[in-house]
Amino acid sequence: MTNPFFKNTGPHNLNYLLEAINLKDNNFSDDKISDIKDLNSSQKNEITFLHSKKYSELAKNTKASYCITSDNFQSFLPNTCKAIISDKVLLHTAQITKVFYPDSISDDFDNTVENIDDTELKTKVKFGKNVLIGENVKIGSNCLIGHNSIIEKNVIIGDNCSIGSNVIIRNSFIKNNVHILDGCVIGKKGFGFFPNKDNNFRYPQIGIVIIEDNVEIGCSSTIDRGSLSNTIIGKNTFLDNQIHIAHNVKIGENCIIAGQVGFAGSSTIGNNVMIGGQAGISGHLKIGNNVQIGGGSGVIKNIPDNSKVMGYPAKDLKNFIRENK
Repeated sequence: MTNPFFKNTGPHNLNYLLEAINLKDNNFSDDKISDIKDLNSSQKNEITFLHSKKYSELAKNTKASYCITSDNFQSFLPNTCKAIISDKVLLHTAQITKVFYPDSISDDFDNTVENIDDTELKTKVKFGKNVLIGENVKIGSNCLIGHNSIIEKNVIIGDNCSIGSNVIIRNSFIKNNVHILDGCVIGKKGFGFFPNKDNNFRYPQIGIVIIEDNVEIGCSSTIDRGSLSNTIIGKNTFLDNQIHIAHNVKIGENCIIAGQVGFAGSSTIGNNVMIGGQAGISGHLKIGNNVQIGGGSGVIKNIPDNSKVMGYPAKDLKNFIRENK
């Protein structure tokens, strides 16, 4: 599911897109391109990107018609997907995404909000003082919203949810029995940009945040929406206070994550994972099921199922203890 909240300006002619990123010398037909998506979700007449060998298996099965990639990686693409060779894959992907979704760059305050007392939700939701609601917000039954919270535009909240005080939410699907504690910010744009001459080009963030059933999000935690894919928190997962989850991170079911843990973008966390406080998870990693990560650890490579690790860089727990007696 890509973000239904940002308007897609496509379809665009392929040559128009290539001119926008200064690759107009490529010899391509002027096909109509309807959208840009990640390798896994892209379809025919859409464009995608491949920037790392980590995603070679996904590349082999992509249904996209075109892929922005480097010369070294074009061999991973199927015959149905034509390579657009680039020496700045991520920057060019960001520039094309901006063409399709020009409104996804900025995250200014939502000027559509109004006091909940002036909306139809006033008789449906139990709420505190100074609660503001934006456009296209839907809230289920038996929900609570604390003081000074803002549910900005484009949010769907299920049944039996509790939203604390001083919370800001936008661009999010929140399912049933979810507890979001005080001070959280959910669904804002992620931290993605590329140096480009004298300017930093910000990567458009067109994904959403999906929070599954029975999740608890601790105080002052931040969860960024996805860039091209979505940020997802699985069922029955509990997050402690002051946790940061970057764009495209996917956390599985039944996970327990202690305070001040940070997840860099596009990492995938399995089911039944336990992470101690102040650990850091680098980007684009895969953490398996039933993994335990000790507090203060720095994870910089994939971790297989059923592992226990600790330290920086994180290593097998038995080895860590042996080396630090």
